[in-house]
Amino acid sequence: MTFKLAILGCPNVGKSTLFNRLCGFHSAIVDHTPGVTRDRRFGTGSLGDLKFEVIDTAGFEKNPEGQIERAMQDQTRLAISDADAVLLLIDARAGITAIDHHFADLLRKVSIPVRVVANKCEGHLGASTIYEAFELGLGEATSISAEHGEGLADLYNIISSLIRFKTGPVYQRENAEQNSDPLKMALVGRPNVGKSTLLNSLLKEDRVITGPEPGVTRDSISVDLDWKGEKFKLFDTAGLRRRSRIKEKLEKLSIADTLRAIQYSHVTVLLLDGTLMAERQDLIIAEHVIEEGRGLIIAVNKWDLVDDRILALNKLNDRLGRSLSQARGIPVVNISALNGTGIDHLMHSVTKVYKIWTIRLPTGLLNRWLKDIIKTHPPPLSKGRRLQLRYITQIKGRPPTFIIFSSRPTEIPESYKRYLVNSLRDTFGFEGVPIRLILRAGQNPYA
Repeated sequence: MTFKLAILGCPNVGKSTLFNRLCGFHSAIVDHTPGVTRDRRFGTGSLGDLKFEVIDTAGFEKNPEGQIERAMQDQTRLAISDADAVLLLIDARAGITAIDHHFADLLRKVSIPVRVVANKCEGHLGASTIYEAFELGLGEATSISAEHGEGLADLYNIISSLIRFKTGPVYQRENAEQNSDPLKMALVGRPNVGKSTLLNSLLKEDRVITGPEPGVTRDSISVDLDWKGEKFKLFDTAGLRRRSRIKEKLEKLSIADTLRAIQYSHVTVLLLDGTLMAERQDLIIAEHVIEEGRGLIIAVNKWDLVDDRILALNKLNDRLGRSLSQARGIPVVNISALNGTGIDHLMHSVTKVYKIWTIRLPTGLLNRWLKDIIKTHPPPLSKGRRLQLRYITQIKGRPPTFIIFSSRPTEIPESYKRYLVNSLRDTFGFEGVPIRLILRAGQNPYA
């Protein structure tokens, strides 16, 4: 039985863009003009290893004016009755609207699961809307950008859980690999650093082609691995060169495939050539992984060929400290993919970073931490008045994301915000994962 997922929401929130993202580009016409979609549209969607049917619907309006508008709403209601689950799409830039509330009132009465998805969150825009979405009474919102393909890993987790909820034990037996939720691990780096060699070493077989010349791997290869009882899905990717050196269309497509692998991963392993150590392109790749919110590990390959190892590590740590301060404490593992040395340490680090990436801290513990921070290092003065930090809560994991309520959040300097992030990292051990901190005006919502 095919699982059916309906995408609902106000006009022009990006339903057809998400439909195209799941079913393939150009499946539905997309335009900035509201009301382009009028009928239900069905398509076969896929996300990672998930397969399902997607229903695109017309934008829902509270008071339809004409016959066509009423017919569009009838089509939307039919989609709800036909679906196994609903994604309610909201516009993170516009915030929660009256129509969103009207839509939520309708969906709270249906018997199928409903999940809120905040679209147009590229570049971490609309962060405040993620919290405001709780007003709809449908639970936590997941942030994505359907147009730019951001947040797809979180969307995968939502759809995967919905499918398991609907299909039950039979589906689990037929799809044991999917329902065991393997840890998704991407191997990335510049060309010829040994990504494919590492994959073969992990699998203990020549699964992918390797060679001394750069560019042997052209598209992302996905393979399953059982490592000491834990399930992994590995992505071997094409090497990422500087944009100015990319000329051929095929290489451009390969790089796009690599960036998608990072988006789908839970933890990304950035391979460096130990004989060259971290170059500018390596740091650019690491920054992209952090921006995507993935866990990050740096694996220094060809370690057996390094002469002065202490000097090499000191240079690497110095560059990481200066260039990647937003994810301090990134694990560095020395390996030789060809000889198989350091592989156990690498895989142990991957599972450790994954556990940190998914951690959820209790609100009480966080507010005790905030109280101690304010006592030892209070916020600075602004216009002669002390800035107040009232309350903190973690709104999501993967990556850890926190909201602090403040009297005047826009006046808190970036240096103090960095201090708060670094203190969170040091106190609770968030090594190797990015932390997102949102400052928001308002009182304690639980007071």
